[in-house]
Amino acid sequence: MTPSITNPIGDFIRNLIPIPEISYLINAILCICGICAVAFGSAIILVYMERKVCAHVQCRLGPMRLGFHGCIQTVADTLKLLFKEVYAPDGADKILFYMAPMVLLTAPFMCLAMIPFGPTLQVADISVAVPLIIAVNGFGILGILLGGWASNNKYSLLGSLRSGAQMISYEISFALILLFIVMLSGSASLRGITLSQTGTIADWWIIKAPVIGFIAFIMFLISSTAELNRAPFDIAEAEQELTGGYHTEYNGTAFAMFYLAEYINLVTTSSLATVCFLGGFLPPCIGIASVDSILNLVPGVIWFFGKVLVMIWIYMMLRWTYVRPRVDQLMSLEWKFLLPVNLLLLVLGALFISFGWIIK
Repeated sequence: MTPSITNPIGDFIRNLIPIPEISYLINAILCICGICAVAFGSAIILVYMERKVCAHVQCRLGPMRLGFHGCIQTVADTLKLLFKEVYAPDGADKILFYMAPMVLLTAPFMCLAMIPFGPTLQVADISVAVPLIIAVNGFGILGILLGGWASNNKYSLLGSLRSGAQMISYEISFALILLFIVMLSGSASLRGITLSQTGTIADWWIIKAPVIGFIAFIMFLISSTAELNRAPFDIAEAEQELTGGYHTEYNGTAFAMFYLAEYINLVTTSSLATVCFLGGFLPPCIGIASVDSILNLVPGVIWFFGKVLVMIWIYMMLRWTYVRPRVDQLMSLEWKFLLPVNLLLLVLGALFISFGWIIK
């Protein structure tokens, strides 16, 4: 039961406990705890970060009263949600009503297990990670559809149907961009994609494939923002039309799980962008030996989360900068613009590989 990627902690447990089944079980529990720590810990931090980014974009201060610059405001809000009464409206399908947020949380946790956070920090190095990520994203769509349909509320149902149509549509472009990176790197493993960018910044796929790499990155930003149901593409919960959208009837812990899923998905998507376009856990070397030797001293996990933080900041700036389009404009953007461009990118990527135009 020796894993393909070894870790000092895992090696220590395997050496300490000679029974393979028990050591494997302990390591599996540690992996689950690690993924939960990344997911829940980052969500609490990102709620605070979102409020501060929003406030500064709009020339305000944001939370200031609880803790230093309001740093424990999120903790107070979390406690409030945990202790609020949880109930379902009359006529709701209670089993599906409470199952929906748990189904929605399934996809980001499965994706996080495949992300290489560092050279030795990855739960599962799967050779078909990209197709698997595309497949499990369907859980997110299913959770939202279940939440809206089971609520017995016309606004929730309409919001969930809008969200389902939006996410299924943009899922196509999202998948095409990931397949574009698979084609360029020659690997469907996230670790393989990361290692295909070994070298300097010029070897990151955003630069290594001239022009089309940057265009693919922009397409990824647009399609993933729609996949996340975040503004300006949050048509599913447009306040002026649908009240709160698919989670209008949710409260307390159940609503907190929907809220939590949004921010864990934000971390997952930012991690995918980091792996596919920004070199993953690799340092941003510039080709100068003296500088690169210093950059290589920094652990890969720090570089990884630093890049993820930059990506999250970009998503937040997009949210608080652009206005929300109409639902017909949003769908037209996918079917009339993004999809043709992404199909063209695949063709250009094949030509780049065939004629050796990739920067080496």
